[in-house]
Amino acid sequence: MNPDVQSFYHEESGTLTYVISDPATSAAAIVDPVLGYSVISGRTDSEPAEAVIRHVEENGLNVEWILETHAHADHLSSAPFLKSRLGGKLAIGEGIRQVQAHFGPVFNLQAPFAPDGHQFDHLFTDGETFGIGELTARVIHTPGHTNDSVTYVVGNAAFVGDTVFMTDFGTARCDFPGGDAGLLYDSIQKLFALPDDTVFYLCHDYPPEDRELRFDVPIDEQRRENIHVGGNVSKTDFVSMREARDAGLALPKLILPSIQVNICAGHLPESEENGVAYIRIPLDAI
Repeated sequence: MNPDVQSFYHEESGTLTYVISDPATSAAAIVDPVLGYSVISGRTDSEPAEAVIRHVEENGLNVEWILETHAHADHLSSAPFLKSRLGGKLAIGEGIRQVQAHFGPVFNLQAPFAPDGHQFDHLFTDGETFGIGELTARVIHTPGHTNDSVTYVVGNAAFVGDTVFMTDFGTARCDFPGGDAGLLYDSIQKLFALPDDTVFYLCHDYPPEDRELRFDVPIDEQRRENIHVGGNVSKTDFVSMREARDAGLALPKLILPSIQVNICAGHLPESEENGVAYIRIPLDAI
């Protein structure tokens, strides 16, 4: 059985969020939700999450899962906000422990923080299955961009995170800690081996002026036309291209606030004695 999929776009970060639902039971899962954040003012904006809430409530859906494809470096997650309003279990791949182990010291995060994934309700293993109503979802570990990257396959829909982008944009960078271009190539080949009717639902799109925004791409289009891996590009050629390209990329503008919040499952820092919460900005540390 294939799911119903509703898409949402956060223009400031180019992020694509999804609500997956089971037509038979109205059970649902939310994938990669966004909390707006201004790096200039430090103000958060819940409107991207409120749009998801409106869709869930207007359609009588019951949220069972809130799913992260990885700890994002370009936007803050709104998972705790959504969980407080809609319920559901918050989950991510078990590789989050490695990401936490690296970045916890960078931000000097103290107890109760621990790099054990306890901030999430569930850590998925490679190949694990779970239910969304009567739908069966399967987890594929797809490292390369990050250690914790996973793809969620539900019916003919594959929610691929940052593993691949639109065919004209290619693939994810691999220069973050734990990233590896060879692993990313292998992960993409696992995805390309999915059935021919599979549709990839992307985590980002950055459309050029002559193309409309897209949320999904048929697998065969990715196999043929992806500018980095389409048409049977070899692993050697891909790794060479990816590493050269990554060497010239700037860091995402929201990487410091995003990573420190998202390795804590989207929980914002606790308020201090003056009632204000603070984002940590490590100097000369990355």
